[in-house]
Amino acid sequence: MPDRTPHTTSTTERGSFCSARCDCGWRGPARRARSQARTDAERHLVDADAGTAPHRSRE
Repeated sequence: MPDRTPHTTSTTERGSFCSARCDCGWRGPARRARSQARTDAERHLVDADAGTAPHRSRE
């Protein structure tokens, strides 16, 4: 059965690093470039639509 968890991404900053995160529990790597973190988030959404995104269950 496909993952029905909503995929809403955002970015967070910690010091000079920026990371993308998703409500499904996915988290991208820390990046120095905000634009790269946003690209990571966009790729996650594409993967989620295709059903290939890694996700964590909300138990």
